Amino acid sequence: MAKKNIGKMKFLLTISLFLGLSFHIYAQEGIQNNQKSNFWERTRFGGNLGVGIGNNLTNIVVGPSAIYQFNPIVAAGVGLQYNYLHQKNVYKSNMYGVSLLGLVNPIEQVQLSVELEQLRVNNTNLWITPSEKQNFWNTGLFLGAGYSQNNVTVGIRYNILFNKNDMVYNQAWMPFVRVYF
Repeated sequence: MAKKNIGKMKFLLTISLFLGLSFHIYAQEGIQNNQKSNFWERTRFGGNLGVGIGNNLTNIVVGPSAIYQFNPIVAAGVGLQYNYLHQKNVYKSNMYGVSLLGLVNPIEQVQLSVELEQLRVNNTNLWITPSEKQNFWNTGLFLGAGYSQNNVTVGIRYNILFNKNDMVYNQAWMPFVRVYF
């Protein structure tokens, strides 16, 4: 129980710090430029797409997202995610959900991120007779850092709410590639 409360405290502190920094920077930008901007000119679309096919294994990932670029330093947005994983006669999983994303580029080539992800997980262990099914919600809170070049960022993120018993991710650290146009 105490571990769960510590996780919630970390989450609230991280979100509070990020939002406070974001609004402060955004307010300063608006004061300096004193301009009105078009919403769609500052909105960027992208996400991730992946297909993995191997020996009796199929993995398909679709993750569209959109961000609003408040200024050259701060952006925030939302994303959708779907992941299908199937290993013949062993395991099948469908995961889908939403995420909230905050990005800060303190310098042009460095991107820091915070991402809150909520997934619905439907797992089936096919090697057990009758098949064992697990259906649950999983929350992830990722802190990341990456190298940005033009519209692409490559980096690594860490899930501070990672639990090895959730059967969603096999570790807390994960590489990422983000593309926004």
